Amino acid sequence: MGQPMTVRELLARLSEAVGARGLSHWAAQCARVCGLDGLFVSLRPGGELVWFSDDTSARLADLQFTLGQGPEVGDTADAPLQVTDLAADDAGRWGRFAAEAAALDVRAVFVWPVRSGQVQLGELTGYRRTPGPLSAGQSAAALRIADSLADRLLAWRPDTDDPRDGPGTAGAIELHRAEVHQATGMLAARYGISLDEALLRLRAHAFAGGRSLTDTARALLHGPPPDT
Repeated sequence: MGQPMTVRELLARLSEAVGARGLSHWAAQCARVCGLDGLFVSLRPGGELVWFSDDTSARLADLQFTLGQGPEVGDTADAPLQVTDLAADDAGRWGRFAAEAAALDVRAVFVWPVRSGQVQLGELTGYRRTPGPLSAGQSAAALRIADSLADRLLAWRPDTDDPRDGPGTAGAIELHRAEVHQATGMLAARYGISLDEALLRLRAHAFAGGRSLTDTARALLHGPPPDT
């Protein structure tokens, strides 16, 4: 595989990676430098997934979004966080998430806020298939990458119809949760309930069916309504 790039080299190639639609490869290299098996970046509010390094990263992001639970959700994501062993007792607050993550062979999760000044734009989240902490150098590298992504998150927009991109495509930059928001609105209007309650119902249906929230929303929009 050759020698991994340094963080400086990776950041110098970020613009090139975006222009060449090579973000999945760039993200995978970032993960390697940081001692991770994969990573993804999501935007606030709502945990919108904007790019990811591999299928497991995308599924992990969808898992948090479906359950409304995990280390990236809520105040826990406001500062760097290392969940070095999801099976340990101190991860009990995310019991359902931990159990489902284990099915993906994810044993540890790490989160770094992506900020512009005092404003938090999103999170950089990484995972490992083995438990244990990152080294100080690995964690510092990830924080440096997260800090450098802020300007990109402000500038990135879904502006291509490239068939290589789209839901389920590693490295895609798009707001692919739009269907979730549409389905939530549809349920709220259909049953005369609040958007929050509609999203809870959609999440419950996704979890019961063992599907991602995105897939469940897509089925609702293009098929018969779920039994809510």
